[in-house]
Amino acid sequence: MLPLEPVDERLQQAMRLVLLATVPGILVSFWWFGWGVLINLVLAGTAALAVEAAVLKLRGRELLPVLSDGSALVTATLLALALPPYCPWWLTVCAAAFGLFGKQLYGGVGKNPFNPAMLGLALVLVTFPQPMSHWPSPHVMDLFGSVQRVFGLIPGPTPDAWAQATALDSLRINKSLTIDELFARSPAFGHLGARGVEWINLAFLAGGLFLLQRRVFSWHAPVGMLASLFIISLVCWNGSGSDSHGSPLFHLLSGASLLGAFFIVTEPVSGAKSPGARLLFGAGVGLLTYLIRTWGGYPDGVAFAVLLMNLCVPALERFVASRQERVAP
Repeated sequence: MLPLEPVDERLQQAMRLVLLATVPGILVSFWWFGWGVLINLVLAGTAALAVEAAVLKLRGRELLPVLSDGSALVTATLLALALPPYCPWWLTVCAAAFGLFGKQLYGGVGKNPFNPAMLGLALVLVTFPQPMSHWPSPHVMDLFGSVQRVFGLIPGPTPDAWAQATALDSLRINKSLTIDELFARSPAFGHLGARGVEWINLAFLAGGLFLLQRRVFSWHAPVGMLASLFIISLVCWNGSGSDSHGSPLFHLLSGASLLGAFFIVTEPVSGAKSPGARLLFGAGVGLLTYLIRTWGGYPDGVAFAVLLMNLCVPALERFVASRQERVAP
């Protein structure tokens, strides 16, 4: 057994603040989608801690210093919030387990080249596309019914009135309705973005601004992502016609845009380190998110955009460093 490692108090404090900042988003998600959100959180958190403990045991590492830093719970929380409420229990467990295994595969906190939450999310998106597309209509199911649905105890197919396509998916496959008609006729659309999700995104915005105020991360990556997503959607926006790809506000308030901007691209290990590289990293995520949403095979591309930009981090750092050397006197 390796000697006991000291607990990183700064990391612990940062993880506590991140978990605290997710509370507004969790509460609003619970308001719109009910107990499935909390069940996802419990399943993901349990699976994440169990897998991390098992891997640490196999590596002969002490459990307490690593498990108590809060990073596994942060990964599980972000992953659970990105999964459809009431998705099968095994899907949540698989996503959390793979995300934490992917982190420990490279040595744990501080060494993972890929964002662990997005690694787990990408796995289930590619492997289990059908259950990942079953998002519930905004409603509240009682706790007993929620547990039954998550654990597959309710026989028969899911009623059409219970599940629906997301706003991003409806827009992507739309061929005939104008944007105004989509907002008027489809229950998936709210006032400016996806129904319910627009309020959830605003709650994550509040949490992200809290983290910025506490200086848990810098503004570069979030601003880069949101500015890039806004600009590219503005450039490609062609009004409310049937071939429209959606307004800039629609893209900012739908999917995982604000969760990604303040809680995903700001992950310090797999993201860029220097301010300029962080700005470019966020801008790349915003651009790729829009391209995947509009012309890719998935309605929301945040997970894939983040993982692709994780691969580009060394190149971004070298590019920024070379630019600084050229302008230096």
